[in-house]
Amino acid sequence: MLKHDWQTQLKRAISNPIELWNELQLDPQTLPSAWRVADNFALRVPRGFVERMEKGNPNDPLLLQILPQAHELIAYPGYSSDPLNEKQSNLIPGLLHKYHGRVLITLSGACAVHCRYCFRRHFPYEQNTPGRAGWGRIFDYLKANSSINEVILSGGDPLMIKDEALMGFVSNVQAILTIKRLRIHTRLPIVIPERITAELVNLLSRTRLQTTVVIHCNHPNEINQAVIDALDSLRRSKVSLLNQSVLLKNVNDDSKTLIDLSERLFDAGVLPYYLHLLDHVTGAAHFEVSEQKAQWFLAEMIKHLPGYLVPKFVREIPGALSKTPLSIDPAACAAGSDLITQ
Repeated sequence: MLKHDWQTQLKRAISNPIELWNELQLDPQTLPSAWRVADNFALRVPRGFVERMEKGNPNDPLLLQILPQAHELIAYPGYSSDPLNEKQSNLIPGLLHKYHGRVLITLSGACAVHCRYCFRRHFPYEQNTPGRAGWGRIFDYLKANSSINEVILSGGDPLMIKDEALMGFVSNVQAILTIKRLRIHTRLPIVIPERITAELVNLLSRTRLQTTVVIHCNHPNEINQAVIDALDSLRRSKVSLLNQSVLLKNVNDDSKTLIDLSERLFDAGVLPYYLHLLDHVTGAAHFEVSEQKAQWFLAEMIKHLPGYLVPKFVREIPGALSKTPLSIDPAACAAGSDLITQ
């Protein structure tokens, strides 16, 4: 079990662009624009994650995920602050009810790392982080809606709250007998693996709920030995481990990287689950990968991997009853191949 204090890792996270630039030996001429961008959406990255980046490489795929860039200040048609129209599903503070049979709860509005492509980077967390005082309304909603059988903890990152608070929340949820499953969406096992404490593992192993932890990992370089150890601890608590990624330009938009990611994840006991096409959130247009390219990547993964290692390529469409899977169009794949070659 990892022995370091995860809260200390949080406190030591880098939030000053100058510190990040010095640490990674980046070109100081790009600093002024980073400061301007960080005023709109702050820089935050744990030091352990920075240590996995290549010094002196401004195109490092881990760096690009968290690097404030001038592109974020450009307005693009079709991009908005609420690309999935989540306000419509935000029925009570801290709860989103978009799909049949399951609800999403924002236990925390905070994250250990600020990913620049985050579709909730403009989400009104100040009205949607109810804390213990507001949990009662959530539990009442779950009791009143017997069709709900799965609770998804998200955010922000739900593992930003302490184990004691998480235990209290889960205890109340499992007391509602119509709830069968618990799902936790988190990036913390990747960016601060120390977060997987003995107390957390004990909590997840003892609940009656069928529990799935969905991690968020976009590139094989994110997985080091500390991450593998943390995931092994979770796996021994008998939870299911899945991964969801986002297809990001200049980060993982090539078939070899995506294939390597699936292999690395499975070696660590994690099943690839979703590969999301980018949600059109304001400030993230520079990460967009065309659907034609995505179809070609999907075809290449199907060609080189067993089916269980090929994640579902999906796009989330506001108002749809579920995520929309990407199908393979031979003509689009051919066009995508041409684009890759170019």
